[in-house]
Amino acid sequence: MATKVYIVYYSMYGHVEKLAEEIRKGAASVEGVEAKLWQVSETLSEEVLGKMSAPPKSDVPVITPNDLAEADGFVFGFPTRFGMMSAQFKAFLDATGGLWRTQQLAGKPAGIFYSTGSQGGGQETTALTAITQLVHHGMIFVPIGYTFGAGMFEMEQVKGGSPYGAGTYAGDGSRMPSELELAQAFHQGKYIAGITKKLKTAA
Repeated sequence: MATKVYIVYYSMYGHVEKLAEEIRKGAASVEGVEAKLWQVSETLSEEVLGKMSAPPKSDVPVITPNDLAEADGFVFGFPTRFGMMSAQFKAFLDATGGLWRTQQLAGKPAGIFYSTGSQGGGQETTALTAITQLVHHGMIFVPIGYTFGAGMFEMEQVKGGSPYGAGTYAGDGSRMPSELELAQAFHQGKYIAGITKKLKTAA
């Protein structure tokens, strides 16, 4: 039976979605792994989204809390709001109380990726504060550490991401993930999928 890795994200302007697509490719590159993209529900009205110049959502399916129980591992992604995950993703996690009561996510590995508007905008605090959600579910946080190699030490170009996970800088919204940031996202997907597969096999 295939190892299922779900890449679950919220993306308002497409930056997180771009990373999610690469993470899915990376996870799917591991033999025996089935990687699937999901997005969480939008909580803002069409009127507000219009005022924020947010583009229409993609056709990636919207996940429900109960869908999480079907996966063996996860990579969760979201933009930063004042150094923490966006309210849309927090609202989704707030709805997972039923899974928490039955501990259906306990022991499952999960990684985190993110997007911020600036270099000091919460690349690490967003991941660090998100870990509390995993802890209460008994999930296993899987950071990428420095397994991305030389790409972690790049100093000649702007690069998001950290040992916590892949990341990008959105700037004023016009900057999309660079090739190096996308490569790190692919690596994260492949890395977490490999660990998820090992844990499932060991069980």
